[in-house]
Amino acid sequence: MLTSDNSGSTLVPANGRGVLATIAPADRWPAQWQKPAFRWRLGLVLVLLVALLTVVPSFYHFIQARPGSLLADPLASLLPVRDVSAPTFTLIYGSIVATLWQVLPRPRQLLRALWAYYLLQLFRMLTLWLWPLDPPRELVQLHDPVVDYLFQTAGQPIVRDLFFSGHTATMVLLLLLCKGPRLRLAMLLATIAVGTLVLVQRVHYSYDVLAAPLFAWLAYWLAGRVSAVSSK
Repeated sequence: MLTSDNSGSTLVPANGRGVLATIAPADRWPAQWQKPAFRWRLGLVLVLLVALLTVVPSFYHFIQARPGSLLADPLASLLPVRDVSAPTFTLIYGSIVATLWQVLPRPRQLLRALWAYYLLQLFRMLTLWLWPLDPPRELVQLHDPVVDYLFQTAGQPIVRDLFFSGHTATMVLLLLLCKGPRLRLAMLLATIAVGTLVLVQRVHYSYDVLAAPLFAWLAYWLAGRVSAVSSK
């Protein structure tokens, strides 16, 4: 539940201890919405995300139909092979909800999150196109009901979307967006867990997981430049 202090500033949870952090009036939605630069950047990224959604299904079907290389992975071979879909997506969607709880009251942070997610998807589509790979032989199909529904993958599972790990990169991006030491610690542990679980599931090579933080940070950094709107 959001509360406010005597100055009228909106208060939102800042960390796992429930400590509240004040959002400056200039950073709240009414003030930011008055700025044409903010409205233009927000509208543009929403249009780009919708446009991206229209091409993603056909792109991933193209990736799935294209044969790729099979890689040796000594690091992943140290882990057991299990179906860990349930804990994987419990961590991912739980982390998304926790991050949105902080980001939604902060329009500039939300704008950066949207741009970062859009850029991350572009990076991933580029790397998938450049480096066609076949999945590990021990792969256990990962079941994400949301993605299966949106991208219509139930009939033909997409398993060649390998480099880099989108699940791990998304978790790193959420980690970069969240605030508060306890929440960040929890997000860090959840990110490590997801990166490990997708290897246990054998839906990625360890190279995919290890490369993901770099692309997530790059998307976050570029989004900060693209979405920059003065708080004055």
